[in-house]
Amino acid sequence: MVFLMTNDKSILIKNIYYMLCYVFPILKQNNYNKIASEKFEKTQDLFAAILSKGIAQQLKRGLYYEYITQYETLSVLRGKLNVSQTLHNKMQKRQKLYCEFDELSENNLYNQILKTTIYFIIKDKNLSNKYRTALNKLLIFFNDITLLEPSKIKWQQLHYQHNNKNYEMLLNICYFVLHGMLQTTEKGKYHIINFSEEHMAKLYEKFILEYYRYHHSYLSKIKPAQIKWNLTMQNDKSMTCFLPIMQTDVMLCLHDKTVIIDAKYYSHILQKHYDKYKLHSTNLYQIFAYVKNQDKNNTGNVSGILLYAKTEEDITPNFTFHIGGNQIEIKTLDLNTDFKIIAKQLDNIVTSYFKK
Repeated sequence: MVFLMTNDKSILIKNIYYMLCYVFPILKQNNYNKIASEKFEKTQDLFAAILSKGIAQQLKRGLYYEYITQYETLSVLRGKLNVSQTLHNKMQKRQKLYCEFDELSENNLYNQILKTTIYFIIKDKNLSNKYRTALNKLLIFFNDITLLEPSKIKWQQLHYQHNNKNYEMLLNICYFVLHGMLQTTEKGKYHIINFSEEHMAKLYEKFILEYYRYHHSYLSKIKPAQIKWNLTMQNDKSMTCFLPIMQTDVMLCLHDKTVIIDAKYYSHILQKHYDKYKLHSTNLYQIFAYVKNQDKNNTGNVSGILLYAKTEEDITPNFTFHIGGNQIEIKTLDLNTDFKIIAKQLDNIVTSYFKK
């Protein structure tokens, strides 16, 4: 079995693929089936396999085109005339018109990010030759596409609609590579490192939500929800703008019961204080605030779970507390095991609270 190491965590690389499948259901389609049966030595290989399959499929459909504003000096008018620049041309005794026009082009941000990701993965010396060869074959089709500086990519400008929806998963993989794995050396060069903890935390959180949506759709509510502060005085409500937002990762509801899950992916689940191990107080205060403000009538039907990704620490916390009439659990999810066991752990959480 091959593992991804992130600080004090080891994760089966194949499990990263399964997690991605829940976050991006397109990976469950036929053209990605073979990936599930492959053995990956490194995270780079997994991402390269996904990209090579996905980009090859996109090339068969045709690359995405969009209108790009072009600026050219022409003999005849095309599009809009830039008056000031045209006058400048005349002053230079150049009888040319400076035109601004939109042209349908494949050299857009979406394809530029694909090319940039392929380029940097191929340069990684740890990438298996099998995937380097596959990506090199695809790179030929991007000759007319501009290569970007990874640190200057404007990810916020990406928007998806019907014509480019197929790019969403691919560009998210590109984001994991360029934003989560690519690092600048002291000499200004780039090299690929292990998948960052920050990006694993986002994937872990999203995976848990989508797993429940897929396998436990009978629940009346499965979503990240914002909890309102249970303010008792009317004049307090005018000052809610000063209070922090309580945004849950996952809220599960059925009938009169609610379970709030906060997904935590840290290097260390416990902190050492005077030679004693303690839970991170901020996490416990946070889940307690969520539960008590959601359970406005003190019914005791709202519970909270801090669901940590298991680390290599000697102590693995699995505790249950009853605080102020509500149940708070501290659980760990072992990502370094067969995915069937991970699924069973997640299923058991639901069945223990919502007996069918």
